[in-house]
Amino acid sequence: MPRSYPRFKAAACHAAPVFLDAGKTGEKACALIREAANAGARLIAFPESFIPGFPLWAALEAPYRSHDLFAAFAAQSLRRDGPEIAAVRAAARRSGVIVSLGFSEASETSAGCLWNANLLIGSGGEILVHHRKLVPTFYEKLIWANGDGRGLRCALTELGRLGMLICGENTNPLARFALMADGEEVHISSYPAVWPTRPAGEEGGYDLRRAIEIRAGAHAFEAKAFTLVASAAIDDSLYQALRGLDRAARETIEASPRAASMILDPSGKVISEVLSEEEGIVYAEIDLSRAVEPKRFHDVAGSYNRFDIFRLEIDRRPREPAVFRDAPWAESPAKIPPEGGAGATEET
Repeated sequence: MPRSYPRFKAAACHAAPVFLDAGKTGEKACALIREAANAGARLIAFPESFIPGFPLWAALEAPYRSHDLFAAFAAQSLRRDGPEIAAVRAAARRSGVIVSLGFSEASETSAGCLWNANLLIGSGGEILVHHRKLVPTFYEKLIWANGDGRGLRCALTELGRLGMLICGENTNPLARFALMADGEEVHISSYPAVWPTRPAGEEGGYDLRRAIEIRAGAHAFEAKAFTLVASAAIDDSLYQALRGLDRAARETIEASPRAASMILDPSGKVISEVLSEEEGIVYAEIDLSRAVEPKRFHDVAGSYNRFDIFRLEIDRRPREPAVFRDAPWAESPAKIPPEGGAGATEET
């Protein structure tokens, strides 16, 4: 039976979270899903840590001065089974669209352990892929823990095979190749609004927009995959939440190069509007058949490789803090034997 190549409209949301307010940001995400779906989009991507926002203060303030901000951020971080995620899943189901959502994930086992996470949500509201950023980048290590390999996989959907990486992971050749080797056809990458590395006025700071352009173009070209880039914007809610920082911190935010949102084709060409300073949604028409011809030239997960020479092993097992092996009666408190062990023989 001949293979079919889906055609569809994709959207990348260049949006500002309601900073440190998970509930209101979740509502904004649902509104943007409706807007993009009404415009015909079937795949909608959101920025890195969109809910409840990116912890920018980690770049601007000494750790011992930011305990209150970290506590507020942890309190607004989400659990996978929490109400904010449930609302976004319901919005995806109502609109019949696939959604990529960046969020700060809270731990079930620790009040202070967080992950930089991303969910790929199917058009029926189901969770297709749950990814945690493998290594937090630079000062992000003050906020988030290392992730594991559970999310290094593509979801086979009605729109093709979809994969995703978070921010600096798009610089990691092995992480990117893991998705290529899993048949990735559409790649989703997510970013914050700014990523300061030097005070305002100093030369040599990190140009986030230029880094995005290089990474997105490289992956689109190497993977021969359509690439969605969803970056955050900044609004006054961020400045209000960080008003306790000094003037130099605000000047650094204002002077830092802004991220950009865009969509690229398998040649690395930008095929959408590019948004950087202003909020909005960028759209592009995706035709997966356009990746066939380029793969005749360079198919690094196929004919343009030497698997007899190179070998990559990827461990996608989830990592948990402990493995608990309970006694048979542990599932039912009524079956726990009395203190001293009487009756234990019958239960075991």
